[in-house]
Amino acid sequence: SLAVLQALEDGLKKAEADPSVKAVMICGENGKFSAGADIRGFSSPKRHGGALGPIVSLIESSEKPVVAAIEGVALGGGLEVALGCHYRIAHVKAWMGLPEVTIGLLPGAEGTQRLPRLIGVPAALDMITTGKHIPATEALKLGLVDEIVEENTIEAAIRLANKV
Repeated sequence: SLAVLQALEDGLKKAEADPSVKAVMICGENGKFSAGADIRGFSSPKRHGGALGPIVSLIESSEKPVVAAIEGVALGGGLEVALGCHYRIAHVKAWMGLPEVTIGLLPGAEGTQRLPRLIGVPAALDMITTGKHIPATEALKLGLVDEIVEENTIEAAIRLANKV
């Protein structure tokens, strides 16, 4: 939603400006990282701000390490947010993918560029063109996530952020 995008942008800018903040951790709510954009918003009039692409670029360009704590699902724009992070930790039961292609939409926040850089062209093409969802174990093998955990993903992400 626009409110989530605005909060993410505001939080990132605040963290970047605060010298006491050494790293940033991005997580979802209620056991889910993000199922992506609400496509009903695509038909609403354009508003200032709130575009996902610039926010993912803001994450990626942060001078402070940004860690994604992926629980549940990271789909569509949610996966694109995670791809912008410097590190990704996923719960062993998490799933990731770009399902928007199954309804005729292309990933719009540069996920089609970031995913191949991270996991290689063949695996990325498979995910991008089919909308295939992959489990955390496969994401780890591909290099999409840096670590998978069975415990509290947020605590693991905080430990990683403190380490880096």
